[in-house]
Amino acid sequence: MSLLSTLGKAAAGTLLAASMMASTAIPAAAQEYSKDNPLKVALVLHGTLGDKSFFDSAKAGMDKAVAELPVDVKIIEMGYDRSKWQPGIADAADSGYDVVIAGTFDMTGYITELANEYPDVKFIDFDDSPDFSGGAFPNVLAVQYGTSTAGYLAGYAAAKISKSGILGTILGMEFPTVTDFKTGFDQGAKDANPNIQILNATAGTFSDPAKGKEIGLAQLNQGADIIFPIAGGTGLGALQAVKEAGGGKLAVGVDSDQATIFAATDAAQADVIFTSVEKKVGESLFLALKGTIEGTQAYGQRVVLGLKDGAVGISKNAQYEALVPAEIRAEIEAKEAAIIAGEIVVAADVK
Repeated sequence: MSLLSTLGKAAAGTLLAASMMASTAIPAAAQEYSKDNPLKVALVLHGTLGDKSFFDSAKAGMDKAVAELPVDVKIIEMGYDRSKWQPGIADAADSGYDVVIAGTFDMTGYITELANEYPDVKFIDFDDSPDFSGGAFPNVLAVQYGTSTAGYLAGYAAAKISKSGILGTILGMEFPTVTDFKTGFDQGAKDANPNIQILNATAGTFSDPAKGKEIGLAQLNQGADIIFPIAGGTGLGALQAVKEAGGGKLAVGVDSDQATIFAATDAAQADVIFTSVEKKVGESLFLALKGTIEGTQAYGQRVVLGLKDGAVGISKNAQYEALVPAEIRAEIEAKEAAIIAGEIVVAADVK
């Protein structure tokens, strides 16, 4: 069973057919793994934990794997100094791990170099993909996420509940796996309110909360009453700006259910995040490892996971229930069903 079909089954209770995007994809060789002989896994992060979104979601998947699977996981935080990234992942590939996991376009080039050098090591490239043409990289699995569909739902909700008619979006950087969120968000917002105004900004970094806060404050001062930061650690500053602004200002979280993450330590922050666009990185990585252990996960291919697969969605938590009126929630449920049925086509940057 492929990662795509497993995620779909877990989310919807039905087995979805996998779309194999590389004809050379081959399943992982079945081996006997146990607590005494675990699958050895390295998650290599080109940053640090604590972003409460992207990297933390990947770690959550590793935590679940450790709890439920015969795996031994090492999380390697390389920080934001680019000069350390290639040596860091190369060291992981050379250290006897069965699977090396890294993510985003920043790491794909290193993965492809190492995949040829270490053919017996499996690599999982999440949130980006190499070119598998001609049977290249048979030991690499690429997992990408169609977040525009979930972004559409958040944008629709934001436009419906906005009192000022002005929304703000903040990108960390501009490349498809980031802009895909915004593409869907903008479409959903305009479908909900053709007169909605959307302020746009790009921070140029995913690791500068102070800059995120500065941009968020600027957008609030321009009349935005809902901010959607798609910017990792930078976005944390924007969320703080919304919290401190008060006056009914709200935010959309990203990657993880950020309201739930904040709830235990900063209830005031949680209470202004009315929903989040979730990219379920952790769950997808967990399922990829599970399939690898079972010998059912094909490598040498790219899979794109979306709303109908249960790999992306919006958070429907206590904040969502409290801040989004029931009639609007019903509209969103209908929009979600229409997207899954193909009745609404959402533009996408990740295809």
